[in-house]
This record gives sequence, C-alpha cells and structure tokens, in this order.
Amino acid sequence: QVQLVESGGGLVQAGGSLRLSCAASGRRTFSNYAMGWFRQAPGKERDFVAAISWSGGNLYYADSVKGRFTISRDNAKSTVYLQMNSLKPEDTAVYYCAADLAPGSSYSYYRANRGYEYDYWGQGTQVTVSS
Repeated sequence: QVQLVESGGGLVQAGGSLRLSCAASGRRTFSNYAMGWFRQAPGKERDFVAAISWSGGNLYYADSVKGRFTISRDNAKSTVYLQMNSLKPEDTAVYYCAADLAPGSSYSYYRANRGYEYDYWGQGTQVTVSS
C-alpha cells in the first residue's frame, strides 16, 4: 500500500510559477518505483503531464509542458516535485501524482504516459492560472 499526498497548488497569474510536491508513504520503497504527474481540467479527460523513473535518470513530458515544467524526485524524502514555470491559463486543472510500482527495466515514455499503468494516485491539488 502506498499513500500519496500532493501539495503546492493555488492561484497564480499567467507567466507565474508554482512548485507541486507529492509525498509518498507506505510499506513500499519509494526509490523502487516510477512517478508521474497527470492533470484533469473541468469537463476534460485526465492528461499525462510528466513522469520520472525510479532513479531520476529518465524524464518524460507532454509536448504541452516541455520547456516549462520540470519533474524531479528526492528519494531520501520520498517526494516527487513538479516545478511549473511560465504558466498559462490552459494549465488550469487538478493535478494528480501517481506511482507505478512495476515500471520494469526498460521504462519508457510509452509506459509513462499511460494512466492505467499506475497503481496508486493522490487526491489531487488544484492549480488555477488567471489571465
């Protein structure tokens, strides 16, 4: 069992920045699994945002956030981060972190962006970007 708790969301003006955090706890070893961030805007499907392998050596991003968002992790703190810069109104959504407990030795974007591959999800944190 893994518990994930997101924090850091809020209201920000376009062009601003936010840093989301996702703290993991539970019996599983955090450094063994991959982590992802997804988001869901009202009336829309959940979309992939970014993912990071267990070691932090592989990073994947949706095209819509490349160059603006950065995912990172601190295995000593069992925490994954999403630094969001140059925010746009279209980034407004509830942001969820998720844990993939069996990413495999050949972790790839093909797996990272598929929500159904993730085993545990946080409750979400609201990000609102005003124009």
